[in-house]
This record gives sequence, structure tokens and C-alpha cells, in this order.
Amino acid sequence: MDLTEYLEQTADNIDRLIHRYFGSSCEDLGRASAHLLTAGGKRLRPALLMLAADAVRKGSSADVMPAALALELTHSFTLIHDDIMDGDATRRGVPTVHTRWDEPTAILAGDVLFASAFEFLSLADCPDNTKVRSVTMLARTCVEICEGQHLDMSFEGCEEVTEGDYLKMVEKKTGALYAASAGIGAILAGGNDAQVQALYQFGRSIGMAFQVQDDVIDLVASPELSGKDRASDLREGKKTLINIRAADKGIDLSGFRRELSDEEIDSLISQLESLGVIGEVRQIAFDLVKFGKQRISILPESDEKRLLCEIGDHFVTRGF
Repeated sequence: MDLTEYLEQTADNIDRLIHRYFGSSCEDLGRASAHLLTAGGKRLRPALLMLAADAVRKGSSADVMPAALALELTHSFTLIHDDIMDGDATRRGVPTVHTRWDEPTAILAGDVLFASAFEFLSLADCPDNTKVRSVTMLARTCVEICEGQHLDMSFEGCEEVTEGDYLKMVEKKTGALYAASAGIGAILAGGNDAQVQALYQFGRSIGMAFQVQDDVIDLVASPELSGKDRASDLREGKKTLINIRAADKGIDLSGFRRELSDEEIDSLISQLESLGVIGEVRQIAFDLVKFGKQRISILPESDEKRLLCEIGDHFVTRGF
């Protein structure tokens, strides 16, 4: 099975679970909670969890399906809250939850998904001790995500953000949930400490690469492709690697913190490309994926290990 087929199959399975448990609510809060879940998505975190489980013990992915859903619920809760803080109007091609309803409802919808994630994680058909370890890992991960989001927000008021500062933020905000996806999959499948740690670090590294690439996509991709407002990071003054590398080359992007025309965005992209900024940022993402692949070299060769490596590659080639 190739990666595209695997991801589509996994997404279909997760979508069925989502519609079974979240798709028929008649209450406003239930519909708000399900809004982004049912709007689609690649379901990459569930796929990573299931592949990690099968890489440790082939066939165990069937037992961890509720946990895979739990990771998607966690991801969706973070998106709802992020959209409120960022003031974004669209996500996955639909109005954001706080736009469709209101901010209090959106906050509560995110809270519902956060709590539901732990409920579904506990429903995995796995030994209780592995579920306790997994709950602990997911709880710690949610703290890291909040820390990462807070760092991201704090950068807006900083005159200077270093590359190290940015990577620390990305490690927490995005890398942590991918790390937990792979780590929890390994734990629930009965992996030993070395396997769990290898897959956890793999997920963290490719997750960081995912965010670096996402920052590039935010600038260069159309709203139809990204599912978000074009150049929203630039307009909001976010300190991404693009901003940091541009500043190193004498380009101050703070003047773009306003409404921008497509022509202005296109002109800036051409300038950044000619100076090598976008290429340098993408190379950082490629290097992170390379490091992640090295971490899982301890795993025996298998179709699942191959697909894990291909997911890493996919993370840094999507959008181009």
C-alpha cells in the first residue's frame, strides 16, 4: 500500500468514528464541537499513531483506533482555541467556530473535545498500564501545546526573536502532539522504552518540520489549498522562520502587518525567493525530517516503517 492510499483509508476510518460519535448532535454546543471535525482533514496524527503501533507490533492498529481518534480530538481542540486567539475567519475552507457561533461557545466546544480525547484514549483495547502511560503522555503534551501557543503569542511583542526561540516554540506547539501520536502508538502496542523513545523523537522532529513547512504554505499557498486566510501569519505579525531569515538579510516584514493585496503578497514572495529565504527555511524542515528518520533506524524494516518515513517526506513536500 502506498502512502496516499494508507492516509485515505485511515482518514475514512477516523471520519466514520467522528460521524458516529459527533455527527448527529442537535445541540448548539455539540454542533460547534463537531464543526471542524466534520469539515475534513488529513487525519495525519491518527495515521502516525496507528503506523507507530503497527511498526512495533503488526496488527495492533485495530486495537488503538479509539486512541487515534483521541489525537484528532486533541488537535481539533487546539485549532478552535488558536483560531480565537489569532482572529482567523476560516479553517479547512469553512468559517471558524467562533465566527460561526461566538467566542464563549467556541471555547466550550474546544473544552468538550479536550475532555473527550481522554475518554476515547481510555477506550483503547490495550492493557491498563499502557493506557495510564498514554494518558500521562497526552496530558503532558497538552501542557506543552499551551506553552508553545503562549510563546507564539508572546513573540508578537518582542522586537527580536531568535531562530532558537522559534524552534523551541514549534517543538512545543506542533512537534509535541506529533511526538505524542507516535509515542502513544508505540506504548499501546507494547513497545519497549527504546522503541517508544525513538518513535516519540521521530514524531517530534517531523512535527516541527510540519510547522516550518506550514509557515511557508501560509505565505505562498492559496486559501483553497491551505484552508486559511492567505498570509495570515504575515498580517498578524507572527515571528516565523521566514521573518527571522528575512531580517537576517535586511528585510523588515513588520510593515506588512495589515490588510494586503494579492499583488503585494506575490511581490514579497518573489523577493524572498530571490534572496533564498524560502529555500533556506524549507531546508531546515528537510533537515528535521532527516533527523527524525535517523531516530527510527532501530526499528526493524517493515511496510509501516517505510510509510512512517514517507509521512516525514510528505510533511515537507506538501503545498509544492
